[in-house]
Amino acid sequence: MSDQIVMYGTSWCGDCHRARWFFDNYGIDYTDIDIEADEAAAAKVVAINNGNRSVPTIIFTDGSVLVEPSLQALKDKMGIEED
Repeated sequence: MSDQIVMYGTSWCGDCHRARWFFDNYGIDYTDIDIEADEAAAAKVVAINNGNRSVPTIIFTDGSVLVEPSLQALKDKMGIEED
């Protein structure tokens, strides 16, 4: 487990941009790792996702993982309730 959320993504991924916006908008600290610039990170994403380079792959402080989550899935995970 980690004391900070870690998001593995790429610069061109729309789902990654959405997740970054979510974390930034709600003031949630996270580490953003570009798997195109970090081969070890890319290998970790492939291992987590059974051979797929699915991004964003987000690992939370409790050890749970969300892959390509919707905004609602992120809100649910972070306990954010809005109308």
